[in-house]
This record gives sequence, C-alpha cells and structure tokens, in this order.
Amino acid sequence: MNEHELREIVGTYREKARKAETMGIVNEYEVWMRKALIAESYMVDTKKVEIGKVYQLIGNQKEYFKVERIKGVFAWGFRLGSQLDEEGIPLALLQLDA
Repeated sequence: MNEHELREIVGTYREKARKAETMGIVNEYEVWMRKALIAESYMVDTKKVEIGKVYQLIGNQKEYFKVERIKGVFAWGFRLGSQLDEEGIPLALLQLDA
C-alpha cells in the first residue's frame, strides 16, 4: 500500500470509530481507533526512531518510552517509571519531532 491508500484507510477507521462513539459502543470505538493507529504506524519512517533513545508518548499523560528494538511497526522497550516487562507499542505513538 502507498501512503495515499493508508491515509484513506486511517480516515475510514476514524469515521467508523466516530460512529461507534456516537452510538455509545465504547469497545468498538477502541478497536477502530487502534486499527487507525496501526495503519498510521506504517507511515512512520523507522529510520527516525533511534534505538536506546527515550521518546515521549503521544496522549493525554506525560509518559516516556525507551526504545530497545524495532520489529515491524512496533517499538519494543520499556515505559519509564513502570514495573512492567518489555512491551511493544505502535510507532505512531512515539513523539518523534520533539
């Protein structure tokens, strides 16, 4: 898929999420938003993600994530201040332009 097709898919997923939200179907909303996030991750240039660097996560809270490795469209590593084991997050969640 090219970037134009991915952008169309993201738009479609976000529209479906909006409809689910207006209907009050929270779990369906979350699924469509996650699908949009994964599709957006395919548009992230992995060359801009540095192994060992700490990135702020895009979202409501100030959370930071240290990237240990990249596999596909996921960055694997650890959230700073968390006791959890290694986790994978979609590349689109990393604040790359900070």
